[in-house]
Amino acid sequence: MITTGARNDITDVSGIAVGHYQRLDAPWLTGTTVVVPKSGTVASVDVRGGGPGTRETDCLEPTTMVQSVDAICLSGGSAYGLDAATGVMKWLAEHHRGFRVGPEDHHVVPIVPTAVLFDLGAGGNFHLQPDATFGYAAANAVADGPIQQGVVGAGAGARSGGLKGGLGSASAVLDNGVTVGCIVAVNSAGSPVDPRTGELWSLRYAIGNEFGNLGAASTHDIERWASRPMDPPPLNTTLAIVAVDVPLTKTECKRLAAIGHDGMARAINPIHQYTDGDLVFGLATAEREFPDPATTNVPVGAIQSGNARIYQLNEIFNAASECVTRAIAHAVLHATSVGQWSSYRDTFPSVFS
Repeated sequence: MITTGARNDITDVSGIAVGHYQRLDAPWLTGTTVVVPKSGTVASVDVRGGGPGTRETDCLEPTTMVQSVDAICLSGGSAYGLDAATGVMKWLAEHHRGFRVGPEDHHVVPIVPTAVLFDLGAGGNFHLQPDATFGYAAANAVADGPIQQGVVGAGAGARSGGLKGGLGSASAVLDNGVTVGCIVAVNSAGSPVDPRTGELWSLRYAIGNEFGNLGAASTHDIERWASRPMDPPPLNTTLAIVAVDVPLTKTECKRLAAIGHDGMARAINPIHQYTDGDLVFGLATAEREFPDPATTNVPVGAIQSGNARIYQLNEIFNAASECVTRAIAHAVLHATSVGQWSSYRDTFPSVFS
């Protein structure tokens, strides 16, 4: 039986630390989130949205030289927010962390793949965007968890289908002991809510009672939601990082990231539109050994045919995609109303009564 990790967030994956920095004081409403994994963490990425904003993602393709990353940066600010990565690089360089290019400890170039979402003017001033100071502050705040969720970090200025978006996280522990975790910044044009029922699309993927005792939405709340002005923001993005604690190749990390998009599709409708920058990073910290198929629940036939690893990878990938789905629910449930953007809790109060 799959369970959540102790914190039910991405820091349940050994070797993962997370830091946020945000400005919520008016006229600011934006922020940056940084994931710093242990040295040697293998990574890749899969981009599905038609309008991505990225930096250093080409080096994550399986055919390129660099095998590991030093940090992943998620930020608001659209393309302006890519500057946050410069601050993350500075922090890592001060700690002599990066791709070694010379004999001295400080001869490093930190590898910091970065992705941004569009929150310009979404409750804050259009001209106030994350810069290098945001990235440095977020990196300087990294901790092993538990992590703060909701209107924080890269989710500070996020929106989701007319609601206040935010940042969420989730984890899962498989029967064989492998831990999978996800962190996601939800800034989608598509809705996380079933308009017929007011229910979050992702609730059916809950592990135990992780979302609390949510009831049915009242007819009043559903009708009020249906009659709202339909003017979704023109540019949107959902960003996710999925991590596992076992060794994966760069190609397997690419597949991990690709299947993470299935989790977005379960939780947000529509998704991966031309104006979206949706992407998923896949990380493998290798903090524990890949499980021995002979001592786990791998069918004998899979072992005999030499397909045991494939069988186990499928279990890991499926758990990862569901972590993305569950993390999106946590982002929406933790979000609080800001200005004109009403939270799910305030839009559908009957669900919580």
